[in-house]
Amino acid sequence: MTTDGGGWMVFQKRVDGSTDFYKGWKKYKRGFGKPSKNYWIGNARLYKFTKGKDQEMRADLLDFNNNTAYAQYSTFYIGDEKSNYTLTVSGSSGTAGYGLGYHNGMMFSTYDRDNDKQSGNCAEQYRGGFWYNACHVVNLNGEYANSGYIHPRFPVWYYWKTKYEALKETKMMIRPKN
Repeated sequence: MTTDGGGWMVFQKRVDGSTDFYKGWKKYKRGFGKPSKNYWIGNARLYKFTKGKDQEMRADLLDFNNNTAYAQYSTFYIGDEKSNYTLTVSGSSGTAGYGLGYHNGMMFSTYDRDNDKQSGNCAEQYRGGFWYNACHVVNLNGEYANSGYIHPRFPVWYYWKTKYEALKETKMMIRPKN
Protein backbone atom coordinates (compact mmCIF):
# COMPACT_ATOMS: atom_id res chain seq x y z
CA MET A 1 0.00 0.00 0.00
CA THR A 2 1.24 3.44 -0.89
CA THR A 3 -1.14 5.44 1.33
CA ASP A 4 0.68 7.99 3.49
CA GLY A 5 4.15 6.58 2.80
CA GLY A 6 3.09 2.93 2.51
CA GLY A 7 3.90 -0.08 4.67
CA TRP A 8 0.29 -0.71 5.72
CA MET A 9 -1.27 -4.12 6.32
CA VAL A 10 -5.03 -4.24 5.80
CA PHE A 11 -6.93 -6.07 8.54
CA GLN A 12 -10.49 -5.03 7.63
CA LYS A 13 -12.00 -4.20 4.25
CA ARG A 14 -15.53 -3.64 2.92
CA VAL A 15 -16.29 -2.87 -0.72
CA ASP A 16 -19.76 -4.40 -1.19
CA GLY A 17 -22.33 -6.62 0.45
CA SER A 18 -21.12 -9.96 -0.94
CA THR A 19 -19.59 -11.03 2.41
CA ASP A 20 -21.72 -11.17 5.54
CA PHE A 21 -19.90 -9.77 8.59
CA TYR A 22 -22.61 -11.02 10.99
CA LYS A 23 -20.49 -13.89 12.29
CA GLY A 24 -19.69 -15.57 15.58
CA TRP A 25 -16.62 -15.52 17.82
CA LYS A 26 -14.75 -18.37 16.08
CA LYS A 27 -15.04 -16.75 12.62
CA TYR A 28 -13.80 -13.39 13.93
CA LYS A 29 -10.97 -15.17 15.74
CA ARG A 30 -9.80 -17.02 12.58
CA GLY A 31 -10.74 -14.41 10.00
CA PHE A 32 -12.85 -14.60 6.86
CA GLY A 33 -13.35 -13.19 3.38
CA LYS A 34 -10.86 -12.34 0.65
CA PRO A 35 -8.22 -9.61 1.07
CA SER A 36 -8.99 -8.34 -2.43
CA LYS A 37 -12.65 -7.73 -1.60
CA ASN A 38 -14.31 -8.01 1.85
CA TYR A 39 -12.07 -9.17 4.67
CA TRP A 40 -11.41 -9.56 8.38
CA ILE A 41 -7.87 -10.80 9.09
CA GLY A 42 -8.87 -12.53 12.32
CA ASN A 43 -8.42 -11.37 15.89
CA ALA A 44 -5.81 -14.05 16.65
CA ARG A 45 -3.64 -12.79 13.78
CA LEU A 46 -4.29 -9.15 14.60
CA TYR A 47 -3.16 -9.80 18.18
CA LYS A 48 0.06 -11.44 16.92
CA PHE A 49 0.76 -8.51 14.59
CA THR A 50 0.26 -5.92 17.32
CA LYS A 51 1.68 -7.80 20.34
CA GLY A 52 4.77 -6.05 21.69
CA LYS A 53 5.03 -3.85 18.61
CA ASP A 54 4.48 -0.13 18.41
CA GLN A 55 1.73 0.11 15.76
CA GLU A 56 -0.30 2.91 14.25
CA MET A 57 -3.69 2.42 12.63
CA ARG A 58 -5.51 4.13 9.80
CA ALA A 59 -9.13 3.85 8.66
CA ASP A 60 -10.00 4.98 5.12
CA LEU A 61 -13.67 5.71 4.48
CA LEU A 62 -15.77 6.29 1.33
CA ASP A 63 -19.42 7.29 1.32
CA PHE A 64 -22.00 6.68 -1.40
CA ASN A 65 -21.40 10.19 -2.82
CA ASN A 66 -17.70 9.30 -3.31
CA ASN A 67 -16.54 11.59 -0.50
CA THR A 68 -13.51 10.32 1.40
CA ALA A 69 -12.19 10.74 4.90
CA TYR A 70 -9.62 9.04 7.11
CA ALA A 71 -8.76 8.65 10.75
CA GLN A 72 -5.28 7.80 11.94
CA TYR A 73 -4.24 6.68 15.42
CA SER A 74 -0.68 6.83 16.71
CA THR A 75 -1.26 3.87 19.06
CA PHE A 76 -3.17 0.69 18.24
CA TYR A 77 -3.07 -2.84 19.59
CA ILE A 78 -5.38 -5.53 20.89
CA GLY A 79 -5.03 -7.98 23.74
CA ASP A 80 -5.08 -11.77 23.51
CA GLU A 81 -8.15 -13.99 23.53
CA LYS A 82 -8.12 -14.21 27.35
CA SER A 83 -8.73 -10.44 27.37
CA ASN A 84 -11.42 -10.88 24.70
CA TYR A 85 -9.13 -8.99 22.32
CA THR A 86 -9.40 -5.73 24.27
CA LEU A 87 -8.73 -2.68 22.10
CA THR A 88 -6.15 0.00 22.94
CA VAL A 89 -6.24 3.00 20.62
CA SER A 90 -5.19 6.64 21.06
CA GLY A 91 -3.64 9.63 19.31
CA SER A 92 -6.34 10.55 16.78
CA SER A 93 -5.76 12.68 13.68
CA GLY A 94 -7.26 12.93 10.21
CA THR A 95 -10.43 14.18 8.53
CA ALA A 96 -13.01 11.69 9.87
CA GLY A 97 -13.07 13.09 13.38
CA TYR A 98 -12.79 11.35 16.70
CA GLY A 99 -14.45 7.96 16.61
CA LEU A 100 -12.58 4.82 17.47
CA GLY A 101 -11.36 6.40 20.71
CA TYR A 102 -14.88 5.91 22.08
CA HIS A 103 -14.19 2.17 21.81
CA ASN A 104 -10.80 2.32 23.59
CA GLY A 105 -10.53 -0.28 26.34
CA MET A 106 -13.46 -2.29 25.02
CA MET A 107 -13.49 -6.05 24.52
CA PHE A 108 -14.47 -7.51 21.17
CA SER A 109 -18.11 -8.66 20.92
CA THR A 110 -19.95 -10.97 18.54
CA TYR A 111 -23.55 -12.17 18.51
CA ASP A 112 -22.49 -15.27 20.47
CA ARG A 113 -20.13 -13.49 22.90
CA ASP A 114 -21.48 -10.28 24.40
CA ASN A 115 -18.70 -8.17 25.97
CA ASP A 116 -20.11 -4.66 25.56
CA LYS A 117 -21.37 -2.26 28.25
CA GLN A 118 -24.96 -2.25 26.97
CA SER A 119 -27.66 -4.32 28.67
CA GLY A 120 -28.41 -5.99 25.31
CA ASN A 121 -25.97 -7.41 22.77
CA CYS A 122 -24.66 -4.63 20.49
CA ALA A 123 -23.13 -7.12 18.02
CA GLU A 124 -26.50 -8.78 17.58
CA GLN A 125 -28.39 -5.50 17.40
CA TYR A 126 -25.95 -3.86 14.94
CA ARG A 127 -25.22 -6.95 12.83
CA GLY A 128 -21.45 -7.42 13.14
CA GLY A 129 -18.54 -8.09 15.48
CA PHE A 130 -16.65 -5.09 16.88
CA TRP A 131 -15.21 -3.45 20.00
CA TYR A 132 -18.60 -2.14 21.13
CA ASN A 133 -18.92 0.19 24.06
CA ALA A 134 -22.55 1.14 24.77
CA CYS A 135 -22.94 0.57 21.75
CA HIS A 136 -20.97 2.53 19.09
CA VAL A 137 -20.00 5.61 17.14
CA VAL A 138 -17.92 3.46 14.77
CA ASN A 139 -19.27 0.20 13.40
CA LEU A 140 -17.38 -0.76 10.24
CA ASN A 141 -18.52 -4.41 10.39
CA GLY A 142 -22.27 -3.73 10.41
CA GLU A 143 -24.77 -4.95 7.84
CA TYR A 144 -23.84 -3.65 4.38
CA ALA A 145 -26.25 -1.17 2.77
CA ASN A 146 -26.41 -0.51 -0.96
CA SER A 147 -26.84 3.24 -0.52
CA GLY A 148 -26.29 5.95 2.08
CA TYR A 149 -29.16 4.90 4.33
CA ILE A 150 -29.25 6.43 7.78
CA HIS A 151 -29.20 3.73 10.46
CA PRO A 152 -26.60 2.61 13.05
CA ARG A 153 -26.72 -1.07 11.97
CA PHE A 154 -24.78 -0.22 8.78
CA PRO A 155 -21.02 0.43 8.44
CA VAL A 156 -20.78 3.94 9.92
CA TRP A 157 -18.32 6.49 11.34
CA TYR A 158 -20.61 8.86 13.21
CA TYR A 159 -18.17 11.72 13.84
CA TRP A 160 -17.36 12.09 10.16
CA LYS A 161 -20.97 12.28 8.96
CA THR A 162 -22.47 13.51 12.29
CA LYS A 163 -25.17 10.94 11.68
CA TYR A 164 -25.30 7.18 11.19
CA GLU A 165 -24.94 7.31 7.40
CA ALA A 166 -23.99 4.02 5.74
CA LEU A 167 -20.55 3.93 4.14
CA LYS A 168 -19.79 2.41 0.74
CA GLU A 169 -16.23 1.28 1.45
CA THR A 170 -14.07 0.98 4.55
CA LYS A 171 -10.53 -0.14 5.19
CA MET A 172 -8.65 -0.51 8.47
CA MET A 173 -4.86 -0.86 8.33
CA ILE A 174 -1.89 -1.07 10.69
CA ARG A 175 1.84 -0.51 10.30
CA PRO A 176 4.81 -0.33 12.63
CA LYS A 177 5.59 3.17 13.88
CA ASN A 178 8.85 4.66 12.73
